[in-house]
Amino acid sequence: MDGARPMLAIDADALAAAIDPGWLVDYLRAGHAAPMAAVEQMLLSESRADGDSDHFLVWAAWRPGSGLASKLVTVFPDNERRGIGDNIRSVVVLFDGDGRPQAVITGESFTRMKTAADSALGASLLARPDAETLTVLGAGSQAETQIRHLVAVRPSIRRVLVWNRTLDKAAALAERSARPGLSVAATADAAAAVGEADIVSCVTAARAPVLAGAWLRPGAHVDLVGSFTPQMRESDDEVMRRGRIFVDTRRFTLEQSGDLSQPFKTGVIDAAAIAADLFELCAGRVGGRRSPEEITVFKNGGGGHLDLMVAQALFAKAAAGRHDPVR
Repeated sequence: MDGARPMLAIDADALAAAIDPGWLVDYLRAGHAAPMAAVEQMLLSESRADGDSDHFLVWAAWRPGSGLASKLVTVFPDNERRGIGDNIRSVVVLFDGDGRPQAVITGESFTRMKTAADSALGASLLARPDAETLTVLGAGSQAETQIRHLVAVRPSIRRVLVWNRTLDKAAALAERSARPGLSVAATADAAAAVGEADIVSCVTAARAPVLAGAWLRPGAHVDLVGSFTPQMRESDDEVMRRGRIFVDTRRFTLEQSGDLSQPFKTGVIDAAAIAADLFELCAGRVGGRRSPEEITVFKNGGGGHLDLMVAQALFAKAAAGRHDPVR
C-alpha cells in the first residue's frame, strides 16, 4: 500500500491487557474536548420467535484531518445462552486523515472497552468522588469490563454487588472480578443491592425496566448502557424523575434509546431535561454533579465517534509497542 507504514492487523483481545483503563478514559476525555466527528449509523434488526431481536449495526465517523473509522457489529442476544460465543462481535477499519487505511481491528474487547470507557468517563464527571459500592445489573460479556473501568476512575470503590436474572451467572462474574481490596459478590435482591449503591451500572438487554427509581439512595450515580433501540429499556420513569440526566451524545440517545424515548413519548420528561452531553461536560461548558445528595443519570448511547477515538487509541498503542506490523 502507499505511505510509509503498512496497515496493521490488530487483535483487540490480545491488546486489551496492555490497555490501562484510566489511560483509555483520558484519551476519550481529550477527544470530547474537540468538536464531534461527523457520524452516521445504519441499524438492521430481525425479530426472533422468542420476541427478542438480532441486530446488525454499521457505525461510521469522520473527523477531517484526523481520521475515519467504520465499525460493523452484530448483536445476537441469544448467542451466550446457546453456547456459541459472545453476543456482540465486531470488525473496525481505521483510516488516517488522508484516507489511507491504517488498521483492521478485530476482537470483542474493542466494543467492550469502548462502552466501558464511555461509561467510566461519565462516572468520572458525575459520580461521587468517594463512591464505595458499585452495583451492576446484568452479568453478560460487558459487565466484567464495565467493573474494571468504573473502578479505575473511582478507586474508592471497595465493594461490587452483581445481580442477574440467572444467579449462577452473577456468581461466576463475581468470582472472576474479585481481587485484593475489591470484594465482589452476587446477589438475588436487586432492590437491596441498588439501595446500597453509590454507582449503579445497568448492562442488560432488557425490554422492560430492571431498575426502579424508588430504590436509589441520595447521591447515587446511574449508568444506563444496554438500551440502544426504542423498544429496549432498563430504567423506570422514577429514575428519570429523580435524576439529573446526562447523555454521551444527544444524537444517539434521545430517540434511539427506550430509556429516554419512552418517557419522552408519555410526557414524563422532555428534551429540556437533558442537562448536558459529554462534549459539553469535557469542554467545561456545563458543570457535572452539584451536590453529594444529587442523583445523576448517564445514558451511554455509543456512536461511531467513540469507535474512531478508541480505534485511534488502540492503533497508537499497537504501533508503539511492536516491530512486526501484522499480527
